[in-house]
Amino acid sequence: MAESGSAAGQTPPPARRPPRRVSWIWLVPAVAALAGLLLVLQVWLNAGPTATIYFQTAEGLEAGKTQVRYKEVTVGLVERVALNPERSGVVVTIRVDKDASNLLRDGTVFWVVRPRLTLSGVSGLGTLLSGSYIGLDPIGSKDKAGERPGRKTEFVGLEVPPEVAQDRAGKRYTLIASDLGSLDVGSPVYYRRIAVGQVVGYHLAKDGQGVEVQVFIDAPNDAYVNDGTRFWNASGVDFSVDARGLQMRSQSLVSVFVGGVAFETSAEHSRIAAAANASFELFPSEEAARAQPDGLPLPIRMRFDQSVRGLVVGAPIDAYGVTIGKVDAINLDFDSDTKQFYTVVSATLYPERLGGQTYSEVKEFAGPDAQHPSGKLLSALVARGTRAQLRIGNLLTGQLYVAMVEFPNAKPVTFKMEDRPFIPTVPNNLDQLQQQLNSILAKLDKVPFDEIGTELSGALRGASRLVKRMDVQLAPELQALLRQANRSLAAVGGLLAPEADLPASTDNTLRELGRAARSLRELSDYLQTHPDALLRGRKPDPAVRR
Repeated sequence: MAESGSAAGQTPPPARRPPRRVSWIWLVPAVAALAGLLLVLQVWLNAGPTATIYFQTAEGLEAGKTQVRYKEVTVGLVERVALNPERSGVVVTIRVDKDASNLLRDGTVFWVVRPRLTLSGVSGLGTLLSGSYIGLDPIGSKDKAGERPGRKTEFVGLEVPPEVAQDRAGKRYTLIASDLGSLDVGSPVYYRRIAVGQVVGYHLAKDGQGVEVQVFIDAPNDAYVNDGTRFWNASGVDFSVDARGLQMRSQSLVSVFVGGVAFETSAEHSRIAAAANASFELFPSEEAARAQPDGLPLPIRMRFDQSVRGLVVGAPIDAYGVTIGKVDAINLDFDSDTKQFYTVVSATLYPERLGGQTYSEVKEFAGPDAQHPSGKLLSALVARGTRAQLRIGNLLTGQLYVAMVEFPNAKPVTFKMEDRPFIPTVPNNLDQLQQQLNSILAKLDKVPFDEIGTELSGALRGASRLVKRMDVQLAPELQALLRQANRSLAAVGGLLAPEADLPASTDNTLRELGRAARSLRELSDYLQTHPDALLRGRKPDPAVRR
């Protein structure tokens, strides 16, 4: 009973519940979360790199809409547009597609493509409908040094699109000129009047004394540029007047309005093409480009005691028809001895313009050091009468030039060789003509015009008296003589009238002369047939047969 009581007092153990089962409904959000995570991971893995571009303005740029294009293929998108910390520009963040990530490297340039109107043409018209976009131009697989460019994520954008793509076949060259003239970016470059390139940029030289113009020559035409190539400014229209008349030259109608550059290669130089970025001089005209090389300069001075009106800086110096120099400066000076002003013209001669053979011959005579000539040649020329003279180069404009001419009868002068020696001068033709006119006027001034006038007046009075005498005395006699002459002519007319005796007698006489002539002709014919009739007489006439 006790066991049964104790058993009755014990609490029975709790019954075990069956384990809970996870509901299949939770599998749906788990799969969705996993798919989203995989999608995010895939997007993150497939997303391209980002880059930062600095522009001066955000005109036409909009985050999430503006595209990044290369060769009209979309390769990225603008993610963010904001001001830079200095508020002097904007910072544009772009994301580039993964397969185009190799475009972000050192040397790549970015710019905003907008509608632009320039002298060289119109660009970006397609953006009027599609909106602005960012264009890019990557550098090649190797830079100028031949090394592979490294990756880069920060760039400074261009405000103006580049004129030439970096992968365009051809070469760039630098032209050095004294001024830009009418050239501009996009101006064409001509070779034999064919456009083979264009101007891609320009800037002042480092010393500020000139302009450096960058041109691009397309391949394969860049092979024509070598060490003998000469470039010149072919802008506008070139007018010239010479012995052949008025001539007008222009490369093309485009170069008249937007300017242009032309070049020519001499066949005497090597045919090896010039290296990229080589420098050449840009001559102001075709005539200057075709001229002989200047070589070492020889500075000189000239003193003119007459007016130099019409002579300008840059005027040519001519010797035997060859331009050997130019005028550098024209200054006025005062002679304290004569108390008169005179003009000092500074110029530069280039002996090498005489030609290679001539220069080599006179070089030995001038001295072995071309930079410091001995003056022996100039002394000999001056001693032979070589002088500088101002002459008229253009009758229409009155422009003057300096001619180096030999005057055998010139007065001897003393020549002294200096750093800038004085070349003796002679008056020009106009001054000589003026001196001759002054001499003629001086001689005319010595003529006694008053005495000549008095004598001429007396001669005229005598002539007047003679005319009056002839009118009083000779006029009646002349009238009587004329009346007698009229009567004589009337008598002659009566003799020659058709009904007068003289014409009838003359007519009869002429008829008798005609018959006598016929008789003589018959006698001549008979004697020619019977010459013995002169000795035997005329033969009797033959009997008439019946």
